[in-house]
Formats: sequence, C-alpha cells, structure tokens
Amino acid sequence: MEYDIGSKIKNARLEKKITQEQVAELLGVSRQTISNWENAKSYPDIISVIKMSECYDVSLDYLLKGEQKMDSYYDYLEESTNVVKSNIKRNKMITILSYLLIWAIAMIAFWFFKDDSSAMGYSLLYLWVLLPVTTFFVSVIIGINDFWGIKKWAFTVFFGIMYMLAEYGTFKMANNIAFNKLNAPDWGMIAGGTIISATGMLIGFLFHLIGSAENKKRRPV
Repeated sequence: MEYDIGSKIKNARLEKKITQEQVAELLGVSRQTISNWENAKSYPDIISVIKMSECYDVSLDYLLKGEQKMDSYYDYLEESTNVVKSNIKRNKMITILSYLLIWAIAMIAFWFFKDDSSAMGYSLLYLWVLLPVTTFFVSVIIGINDFWGIKKWAFTVFFGIMYMLAEYGTFKMANNIAFNKLNAPDWGMIAGGTIISATGMLIGFLFHLIGSAENKKRRPV
C-alpha cells in the first residue's frame, strides 16, 4: 500500500492538540483544505508541509518518509515546486518590465508628443512625479516579496542609473542637439534615484519582516 502523508499530518496535529481551524489560519488556507489533506483527497504543497512540521514540532523526515515509497507525492512536490518557482520568476519579470514600460513610454512621449512650450510641465510631471513615484512603488513591491534576497539592494543602483538616463535622454539630449554640444550626464541624479528606490525597498522589506513575525505569533503552541 502506498504511504499516506495524510495520516501522518493528522496524527501529528492530534498529538499536538491543535484544531484544523488553527492550522488553516496559520497556513492561510480553508479548514476544508486541511481536511482534504488529512483524508488524502489532495496533497499539501512543500511550503505547507514545512510549516506544519514546525507547528507540530515534528521533523520533515517524519512527515515525508515512511516504510513504503511515496513516488506519487514526490512527483507532486516536484511539479508544485516548479510551479511556485515559475510564478515567482513571472512576478519578478512583471515587476521589472512594468517599470521599464513606464520608463520607455515617458521617453517616447518626450520626443514625439511634446512641444517646446510643454517642456517644463513634462519635467515636473515625469522627472519629479511619475518616475520617482513609479521607482518608489516598484521598490516597495520588491521589498515586500523579498525578490532576489540580498541581491535586491543592487536594484537600488539600477533604478538610480535609470533615473539619470531618463533626464539625460530627454532634456540633456535635447540641449545637446539644439546647441550642437555634448553635455555630461548629471551623476547626482543616480544618487537621487537610488535614495528613492532604497527608501521604498526598505519600507517594503520591513512589511515583509512584520508579516513573517505575525505568522510566527499566530503559530499554535
């Protein structure tokens, strides 16, 4: 007979004297989902298994290993893990592409949809409102989701460079063309964009830490 992970997690929960409702709240799923897992009607994902092992004070070996093989469950874990990884990669890509899309549209708008009289208004709207706000909120999203781990802080410099290029690719370049000269980039814009991004990322990461702490507090003892 194939090993049944459902009976393992059910027995561990009963020994810990924890209700299905408590576990469901901890894992962010419904009580019916917990019931389905325990009755082998569906499989829990690997993250849920890890959380249950911590909640029940049992090892992963106890939950995942038995005398019989669990080939079907291992196949399920591999498939679900791949789905989670794919979703995370997709969300990372969407976040960065959303920023680049807004950046590119604004650059195109400067060169194709404005006249000289609207340059100041464009400056106020784009360089001092739209791009900083976009940089801030995209950085918050990266921080909340802890995308790329410690490497995420390198993106603050990336956003700073993009902020500098936005100014150089619009007003500085227009000035270069108008007066037939070559102006150097305003390197201070990098610092400005980096500070905006770092502030948003720090706020997002603090929310991430608070959320993790709240999940630990909600864990039944």
